[in-house]
Amino acid sequence: MNIASFIDHTLLKADATADQIKQLCAEARTHEFAAVCVNPCRVALAAKELRRTGVEVCTVAGFPLGATRSEQKAIEALRAVEDGATEVDMVLNVGALKDGDADAVLRDIEAVVIACSGGGAAVKVIIEAALLTDDEKRTACELSRRAGAKFVKTSTGFGPGGATVHDVALMAAAVSGSAMGVKAAGGIKSYDDAKSMIDAGATRIGTSSGQAIVGSPLS
Repeated sequence: MNIASFIDHTLLKADATADQIKQLCAEARTHEFAAVCVNPCRVALAAKELRRTGVEVCTVAGFPLGATRSEQKAIEALRAVEDGATEVDMVLNVGALKDGDADAVLRDIEAVVIACSGGGAAVKVIIEAALLTDDEKRTACELSRRAGAKFVKTSTGFGPGGATVHDVALMAAAVSGSAMGVKAAGGIKSYDDAKSMIDAGATRIGTSSGQAIVGSPLS
């Protein structure tokens, strides 16, 4: 298995420097990771560093709480795409989901999908699974599918819990039959962690431990 091709090499810390972003991009080029994932203010730099490499530039919107207004998420996503982002991981409105307000959640995701559509950027919807019941997770996946997102993603990595095999399998089942992928993120630090998520149905792995994962003798 070429596990590097699954990895979104991630650095979303608030204190990440330009030099650290450049190093992240250099590592992504070396290992041929699927993408780097950086904060919006670093998208232009990452896009410059990764031009013509085949490595996607991913960023976040409404991060990490998902509690900003939909139009703010859309503006954030649109600017990121203008700066060179090819993928946007948005956090859905978790409170609205738990209220049972499916229309509000659908509109929230659609706003970002529409904002990204002109530049052809793929949208991944972070559902923050640790805050949800299994039924709410399924609903989040269905609303993401209806809104035109390309992936559902387990976690921000800043919430109360990260990716679990249970959640990845549930989400993979929920989007089965569609063209959607599942991104497992949060707490994935080893080859074995990543492999277990892929075996459960993950098609992407979000991690800040990409080098450690591909450096394993098993990879």
